[in-house]
Amino acid sequence: MFSKVRACLVSDLARLPGCVNSNAAIRATPALCRHQHRNFSSESADVKVLYDGLCPICVTEIRFLQFLRRNQPGKVDFIDISLPGYDGAKYKDISYEMAMEEMHVIDEKDEVHRGVPAFAVMYGAVGLGWVGRFMMWPPVRPFMDKSYAIFARNRLKWTGRGQECTTGRCEKKTDGPQKK
Repeated sequence: MFSKVRACLVSDLARLPGCVNSNAAIRATPALCRHQHRNFSSESADVKVLYDGLCPICVTEIRFLQFLRRNQPGKVDFIDISLPGYDGAKYKDISYEMAMEEMHVIDEKDEVHRGVPAFAVMYGAVGLGWVGRFMMWPPVRPFMDKSYAIFARNRLKWTGRGQECTTGRCEKKTDGPQKK
């Protein structure tokens, strides 16, 4: 059953307007196709991904993306905003607080993308442009926006960091001696 679902999903994704194979798709949706190719192309360079290095979910995804781009060094810079030296002025004035609220990616044209569009640009930069196009596809986009909003609002609580992240920078919990 799962193989049938996977085959169906793959064949449906292949029909998405991706500016690659389908002349009919290009003629039917030229504006959408042009926009997606420009912003979510796997040929993008100098993309900066701002991520929370203390978020276990975020770190797992970033490690996967770093693995994917291992043969393309220099295409994507992953910037850990949780490090003490993070300076938002170097990254289009994206403060630590702004970056903690939602995902931010700076594309090769120095444009800032937030939320779901940030993921689409990031995936395109590591060779997963089809994932970005799928996320931005009009029938799927509202679901992605809603799902990501719920995740962004609750990720600190879900990763056990709610209390230490209410003010200032988050600190990694230590298992040091406890006071009595």
